[in-house]
Amino acid sequence: MPVTPFHLGPGLLLKGLAPDRVSLAAFVLANAVIDAESLVNLLAGRSPVHATLHTLAGAVVVGAACGALVAGLGRRRASASAEWRTGPALAGGLLGGLGQTALDAVMHADLRPFLPFTGANPLLASVDLGLLHLACVVTGAAGLAVLGIRWWRAG
Repeated sequence: MPVTPFHLGPGLLLKGLAPDRVSLAAFVLANAVIDAESLVNLLAGRSPVHATLHTLAGAVVVGAACGALVAGLGRRRASASAEWRTGPALAGGLLGGLGQTALDAVMHADLRPFLPFTGANPLLASVDLGLLHLACVVTGAAGLAVLGIRWWRAG
């Protein structure tokens, strides 16, 4: 299913554990851009649905571009927090892009993460789908809890 909220769980946990080193905005943006390719392909009836941006190379390009965009927006703000600084933005974008591709590679047979080197997908079905979804929900809940505790302590 394109544009799934499950992929945000790991991003929330990363943000909770390393709030000054990972931009959640860049993480989410990279996920959305990569999933947009799937949505367009699905609506257009194109195959494969998970194509160029769902390769590791595509994910790195998208992640870096999203990180650069978020950092660029941060430079326009007078007091940019870590969320908008270059390092965290690039980290968030790259982790978001690569995480999106890796999670989708586990569950989509049309995804070829290692193109152009090989059309094989060794990640396919490497984790039970129910367990994968549970892990995403648990990491999201844990991330929200950590962020909530940090917010409460700062307040």
